[in-house]
Amino acid sequence: MPGSTNSASVEKTVKKPDKRRRRSPYSFLTLAWSRGAFLKWLRRTHAWLGLWGATLGILFGVTGILLNHRGTLKINAAKTDQTKRELPLPDYKFENVEAFAAWLQVELDLEKKWSRARSQEPREINWGGKSVTQPERWSVSFSNPKRSYSAEYWVGNAYATVRQFDRNIFAFLNRLHMASGMGVAWILLADTIAGSLIILALSGILLWTRLHGPRLLAAGLGLSSLTLAIFFVWRAF
Repeated sequence: MPGSTNSASVEKTVKKPDKRRRRSPYSFLTLAWSRGAFLKWLRRTHAWLGLWGATLGILFGVTGILLNHRGTLKINAAKTDQTKRELPLPDYKFENVEAFAAWLQVELDLEKKWSRARSQEPREINWGGKSVTQPERWSVSFSNPKRSYSAEYWVGNAYATVRQFDRNIFAFLNRLHMASGMGVAWILLADTIAGSLIILALSGILLWTRLHGPRLLAAGLGLSSLTLAIFFVWRAF
């Protein structure tokens, strides 16, 4: 019959629903998380944290290379000039190492307080086959990224030995990298950059798509990097 023929042809033209399981376009995200609000939030977080840490990230990257090559594969960009002088002491005696450090701060015309002040008690040492008493030793340090001072005083002497360290721009940047001589504000700022790098790495892994290769390749690259790091650290011991 004509009606039955038409219904059969319609059934043939209607496509059956695809029952294959849909996969997420992101290798490390589930299908539910690869769309909608979570994916939008992840992309924005990755982008804004990258912008926040971009400038200081470059600074820490460059200085990290300089610090990494200061030993075996030397890059002689960072240089420090050292000068030494003997500073005469006043007529009065200092009560303790803190009083000595306060006097040094005024004498050297420094605004920042000392970063370290230590006192070493007198002790018996062997000198030329004889036992002698070594006097009390005071050591004080003042530090900032550009310049630092190290002072040493043996109690009873008429002078203190002061060493001054002047750094060029690359040594100055290295000190910024290590937060040496910097205040709490810089240390907290550097912490935010370090935290941003961690989140950038984790969000970058989550946003890694299949267009870049299969998951097995991604896992292989990550494990290879970790294995090499562990191997070289183990060889260093």
